[in-house]
Amino acid sequence: MTMQDVVIVGGGHNGLVCAAYLAMSGLKVTVLERRGVVGGAAVTEEFHPGFRNSVASYTVSLLNPKVIRDLNLAAHGLRVVERKISNFLPLDDGRYLKVGGGKTTQEVAKFSNRDAERLDAYGERLDVIADVLRDLVLQTPPNVIQGHPIAALGELVKAGKIGNRIRKLDIEMQRELLDLFAKSAGDYLDGWFESAPIKAAYGFDGIVGNYASPYTPGSAYVLLHHVFGEVNGKKGAWGHAIGGMGAITQAMAKAATALGVDIKTAHPVSEIIVENGRAVGAVTESGEAIRASAVVSNLNPKLLYLKLIDPAALPTDFRKRIENWRCGSGTFRMNVALSELPDFTCLPGKDVAEHHTSGIIMAPSLAYMERAYIDARTNGWSAQPIVEILIPSTLDDSLAPKGQHVASLFCQHVAPELPNGASWDDHREEVADLMIETVNRYAPNFKASVLARQINSPLDLERTFGLIGGDIFHGQLDLNQLFSARPMLGHADYRGPLAGLYMCGSGTHPGGGVTGAPGHNAAREILRDFKARRLKRAG
Repeated sequence: MTMQDVVIVGGGHNGLVCAAYLAMSGLKVTVLERRGVVGGAAVTEEFHPGFRNSVASYTVSLLNPKVIRDLNLAAHGLRVVERKISNFLPLDDGRYLKVGGGKTTQEVAKFSNRDAERLDAYGERLDVIADVLRDLVLQTPPNVIQGHPIAALGELVKAGKIGNRIRKLDIEMQRELLDLFAKSAGDYLDGWFESAPIKAAYGFDGIVGNYASPYTPGSAYVLLHHVFGEVNGKKGAWGHAIGGMGAITQAMAKAATALGVDIKTAHPVSEIIVENGRAVGAVTESGEAIRASAVVSNLNPKLLYLKLIDPAALPTDFRKRIENWRCGSGTFRMNVALSELPDFTCLPGKDVAEHHTSGIIMAPSLAYMERAYIDARTNGWSAQPIVEILIPSTLDDSLAPKGQHVASLFCQHVAPELPNGASWDDHREEVADLMIETVNRYAPNFKASVLARQINSPLDLERTFGLIGGDIFHGQLDLNQLFSARPMLGHADYRGPLAGLYMCGSGTHPGGGVTGAPGHNAAREILRDFKARRLKRAG
């Protein structure tokens, strides 16, 4: 039986980040990964001879700069390049909108001079609020504690510091902050703009990974969650990792291994060992037991608490809360090999142009997005779905043969579970055809250019990556599943209900996306417990 300081269940990006930080402090760390490759949903695979792409997660912005620096990911091979422009919206009437690259104002003016004049004020306000979130990303949220006066005092101090940060905003910006946490993305954007294309471009961020109408209260926060990132020091920018998203996690794995972390792939965990109310190790499906002073989970909280821990070991009310942890982001993810680039009716051309490097959004209005959600709720998927296509090979020619390309199709508003007991296994090809036809409406050469495709329905994403209901965030970003309530009040400090048990995945603050922040923050709390001798070194 192996004895370590820390055993981490799950080798996704947050598990690797957590492992690296713990190893920096001299701890003996083992990572157990179910699949044959580390990286979780941030992996690159060849899906057709000569064609490689990011399988699930697909673009870079939220990866925290401190994590990049501390793990020296550039030295381990990570390079991120920016899109030429941020987004491109082909429209049904033959027009289009480009966003980013210094073009947004002139592009929006094609539809509304009033909206073009309001862009700067909108961006400035969003930047102020995004800066508040950036300050909170690497902080442990105030935790609700009972019966521990000294610890409770510390949480009050923490809450006070955050309150002071918010109080530094003037009253108008405090109101804006409240709007962004409580309003729908649609209502928020309707208050700023009148033309449909710019509201669609910005509103798309409010429904990404969020199985909801853009007019669902709280969806404005999801919009905000997607804008507080940066690429190469540029706030709000989006980019691609050369070599795909797997390049990020491979760099993290190299950093962790160089620090002494033992990473074991093809080691699925079947059970967390609990003795006398304390987590003391993990058992793999092959029967190997690894004991440790600290057990850390990078899994969705539902998988950890409902699959790996004896129900009798958990407080009854805690387990009931986890049973009600809301997951399911309505995501249908595809990769396609292309013989040529899409030739858009509204902007013809098969040679690489700036719009080919962007996030190309097929959803011309908020009303279209709302209809897609209602349709999916009723029928399982929308007859007119929302599709974002990215073509990373326009920025990284290592992903496809010369003159050919790979594309990611990130499709929104399919039901995590189909109605009437239907299985995604019986409908995945049918829906994949629909997604390709949707792109083909705007680029009529697209369907004929598809050489091969890789399909991941919500069920596929759950089986392959542990994304329950296809949920890319490990739990919906609702008000009662955020900050001090993520995954629930009393456990927002990355500590589970059992001594020695910790969480470092996207089911903790600050939530989903390839950020590395949960792994960073969890490692800090674990190291505090070792320093305070609440955890003992293995020897």
